[in-house]
Amino acid sequence: MPVGLSASTIGRLKEAWQDEHAQRQKRDLSAKRYVYVWADGIYLEARLEDEKQCIRVLIGATSEGKKELVGFTDGARESAHDWRSLLLDLKRRCLEGSPELAIADGALGFWKAAGEIWPKTREQRCWVHKTANVLAKLPKAQQPKAKRALQEIWMAETKIAAVAAFDAFIESYELKYAKAAQCLAKDRDVLLVFYDFPAEHWKHLRTTNPIESTFATGASPHHSPKRLPLQQDRACHGLQAGRSGATRLAPPRRWQPVAKSNPRCEIC
Repeated sequence: MPVGLSASTIGRLKEAWQDEHAQRQKRDLSAKRYVYVWADGIYLEARLEDEKQCIRVLIGATSEGKKELVGFTDGARESAHDWRSLLLDLKRRCLEGSPELAIADGALGFWKAAGEIWPKTREQRCWVHKTANVLAKLPKAQQPKAKRALQEIWMAETKIAAVAAFDAFIESYELKYAKAAQCLAKDRDVLLVFYDFPAEHWKHLRTTNPIESTFATGASPHHSPKRLPLQQDRACHGLQAGRSGATRLAPPRRWQPVAKSNPRCEIC
């Protein structure tokens, strides 16, 4: 319990927040269109209930580049049923169309629900979570070198260069550290999707940090003991959540492809 706050005060605050949440859940979304959507489950450390609560959060970016909270709901898990309920609620509130791209970690619940509700939306897996998962399968002595090799993938200036760096990582680690190489290789396609979008947006699209940076002071996004806490994630993969959490996306300077094999999606 926070110092200086009584149980009755916390109860009143909770009631006020619940009222505000109920009002937000009734918002008409018919005038909204979200080009990008970030999804994540935030597990609260401070709670009144006995069971740790999970807030399922969606943040969207409009075609004007503005990031805003689209929807959220609480519960105790991140099952496909729970995510489906949240996405269907958005449709009931008249949110039309599907995002061009959804960004989330490897939790299968969200991706199963999104595939049913938004079948045309492309998938981008979060490099924060993937980097932490790959490094966890390597000896500590190997992790700094592997981290640099992974950074060469998601920081590459073109998709062609990223694919080359990806292949180099697999070749370097698959013989001696097969589990680490397999962990990366199995999500190859969905880790590199962000390169098909405007370069000005890449730093926002490769991670779920727009959500995690918002909730970092009061929650842990990683419930499973196999996942690293957010601060450890930042330390091991070198991404800056604060930079990615900007409220607006920069407008693209040009729409020409970065490379012939990398057509950009025109966002309008």
